[in-house]
Amino acid sequence: MIKNKLFVMLLLSFSLVLSACGNDETEKKSEDSQDHADHGAMNHSGSGEVPKGLKEAESPTYQVGSKAVINADHMKGMDGAEATISGAYDTTVYTVTYTPTTGGEKVKNHKWVIHEEIKDAGDKPLTPGTEVILEADHMKGMKGAKATIDSAEQTTVYMVDYTPTTGGERMKNHKWVTESELSKDK
Repeated sequence: MIKNKLFVMLLLSFSLVLSACGNDETEKKSEDSQDHADHGAMNHSGSGEVPKGLKEAESPTYQVGSKAVINADHMKGMDGAEATISGAYDTTVYTVTYTPTTGGEKVKNHKWVIHEEIKDAGDKPLTPGTEVILEADHMKGMKGAKATIDSAEQTTVYMVDYTPTTGGERMKNHKWVTESELSKDK
């Protein structure tokens, strides 16, 4: 009987230790996603599928398969990373402010949503202040969210593969980096 009680107490103690380890990891993940709060839930890698109607760039500065340096900090470990270009497209890019469909705080000046990722966007570029519905699914709660266009720019956007400067898994088909956010050298 004493052995059974001792065994149960050891088992409970072991369970508490394991659950505490799990909580530390959960807290660490939560803190990591807070480092860049507006992009913490961003889908870093994608399928490589592009929205219907998006046209490949005819003569992009960075050709598919070429290398470039990312000069943007949309996410931790992105700035200064070497990228391989996996797609180049001519379109209008927007920064948008939206409230996630899943609730939570408003996301301000999210970079980037392209024209083809906006519901019923039409053929002409949208202007700042225009209210839209997002079709982009870069972050949890983004698709279907009501948004306001903060800025608009006609440019070439790139889908890129890169390994974060902070280490970790290689990101594939990351959407989107603008031409002005890339360079040939650091």
